Order: sequence, then structure tokens, then C-alpha cells
Amino acid sequence: VQLQASGGGLVQPGGSLRLSCAASGSILSISAMGWYRQVPGKQRELVARIMSGGLTNYADSVKGRFTISSDNDKKTAYLQMNNLKPEDTAVYYCNVDGYNTAYKAFGSWGQGTQVTVSS
Repeated sequence: VQLQASGGGLVQPGGSLRLSCAASGSILSISAMGWYRQVPGKQRELVARIMSGGLTNYADSVKGRFTISSDNDKKTAYLQMNNLKPEDTAVYYCNVDGYNTAYKAFGSWGQGTQVTVSS
């Protein structure tokens, strides 16, 4: 299973970005897709996650500003980030959990995309 993340970049405080994560490969089903972020010297933290049934959860720091969604047919997750703050600066990683066509559970990570919020 491969994940291709895109959409990071440099944005001013208060601006918006949209991240995308497309999964491909021998996927039977996807249980959940999520976004995590990491800054140097700190642990990777959950930003947002969406389950196959549509249930979502968010880090408190992004509630009301970020929205996660998914397109099951395209096996793609999106993270709409609005009202970005300098503290949102991090490398954002996509994560997907599911089952492959051999009926084995998998968990895959994308390559990471840099988000920088600065004036």
C-alpha cells in the first residue's frame, strides 16, 4: 500500500491550505485515514482522523479550524486547514489503516508534507 500526500506549502497566518492523501495498491478496505504532524524534537501527534463510517476526531488545537474528509471511491483523504497559525507549522503525515487483498491488516504512512505558517 502506498500513500501519496500533497498540498503543503508556505502560507501566512490566517491563511488556508488543503492537504490530500491518496492511497493505492492492494487495498481491500480502509478502516480509517488520518493526519498527524511532527515538529523537530517533539513526538508525532494526531491532528485529525476519519473512520470508514464517517466518524471524525480532532486534536483540541485544531477544532473549528481544520476539517477532515474522505472520498472512499478515490481512497483519498483531505485535510482542509483554515485560519492557520504559526504553531501549525510542522511536517504533516498521512496515515491509513485497513485490510489488503490478502485479508491482512495494514497501517501505512505517507512521506510527509511540510506546512509552514509564517508572515
